[in-house]
Amino acid sequence: MPLYCSRFMVAPCKRTLGDVVPDHSSRVFRRCWRRLWHPGRLYTGSVTSSPDSEFRNSEMSTQSEKPFHTPVMVKEVLQFLDIKPGQVVLDLTFGAGGHSKAILQSVPGVTVVAADRDPKAFQMAQRLAEEYRGQVKPVLGRFSELNNLLPALGLRPGGVDAALLDAGCSSMQMDSAERGFSLSKDGPLDMRMDGDRYPDMPCAADVVNALDQQALASVLAAYGEERHTRKIAAAITQARSVYPIGRTLQLASIVAGAFPASALYARRDRLQRPSHVATKTFQALRIFVNDELNELHAGLRVAQTLLRPKGRLCVLTFHSLEDRLTKRFLRGEDLAAPPRRSHRQRAKARLGLEGEEHEEEEENEEEEKGRESKHWVSLKKVIKPSEEEVQENPRARSAKLRTAGLCLTSTHHARLWNHVEASSRYNEYDAS
Repeated sequence: MPLYCSRFMVAPCKRTLGDVVPDHSSRVFRRCWRRLWHPGRLYTGSVTSSPDSEFRNSEMSTQSEKPFHTPVMVKEVLQFLDIKPGQVVLDLTFGAGGHSKAILQSVPGVTVVAADRDPKAFQMAQRLAEEYRGQVKPVLGRFSELNNLLPALGLRPGGVDAALLDAGCSSMQMDSAERGFSLSKDGPLDMRMDGDRYPDMPCAADVVNALDQQALASVLAAYGEERHTRKIAAAITQARSVYPIGRTLQLASIVAGAFPASALYARRDRLQRPSHVATKTFQALRIFVNDELNELHAGLRVAQTLLRPKGRLCVLTFHSLEDRLTKRFLRGEDLAAPPRRSHRQRAKARLGLEGEEHEEEEENEEEEKGRESKHWVSLKKVIKPSEEEVQENPRARSAKLRTAGLCLTSTHHARLWNHVEASSRYNEYDAS
């Protein structure tokens, strides 16, 4: 069974994120994903037209858009990675290559392993490899696949000096209407970061057309932290009974129709700009389709395995689910257990304030004591972009940067490598 259809997709993330999904939801998710995975049940409706997509901007749909990418907090990333000439850097999310290019331009003789699950990003990494001969090694694969892909490049545990992970959706994906990530651009409701690598992988259209109302509400609550889950799930269920949902603007209009007109842009982002009511719905579907939280956990474990002692890791996150998981991982907490809460967080939970939108999770230094991990040493508390950067690049407004140094001993890496070698020898024997 594919990773994104497994039970682990729901249950561990549920516990990791603080029991935000009801206990019975794992059965609901397994049943619905089995329906989705059946080839005869995948969405086959038209993605070129629908009654609810007539209002889309024809100029937007016909104009070819050139993706524009501005990497977030480049100076801070370079500062805390502290890369020296000749070192090996693992860029786990190459994307459009903004951070990798900055590393190559600022540090001579550095080797960048550019990994990404998006085939288009892989093609861009290949072009960068032609520009920097012998310094860029492109890799196509998810975080969960890298343990099998990276040894072919000669990377062994302890062989990487610095690692960077830029979580979430890239600007290149968001700006491409045909990828279906953006609710402001009309396109097929796809949202698969892997593109066409796995043709049978369920897309966002499959989710909204096949999951029952209860499962849809659970997805929106768990991965979008949406408060009006039942209202939105009911609107989607009713709309798809009339016509299959296959376009991004079609879904956005359905979600908007569940609210009064005054609430359409009543929400505000961190720049106090109007935010569409369907924003969290799109986020939830994207995370669910791509199994982003489990993949993020897998990427963090890959970095922990490959980094040398005192090697540095920088993780960029863009919403609270990613940041919470990263913070707990770097603390060495058991992600399958309920998160430990501070006195302030427990008080807010008693008062019912945890669901407030755009809540800032403040960190108290006194409460952080005793939470140090035996694997990681935090280099600095969470870093946020400057006001100047946010003004120049509004997409950086919700970014958070966490930095840590690995404090594992070399004996631990030797034990890991012996296990890898034993597994490879067994596979060679089994193949013969």
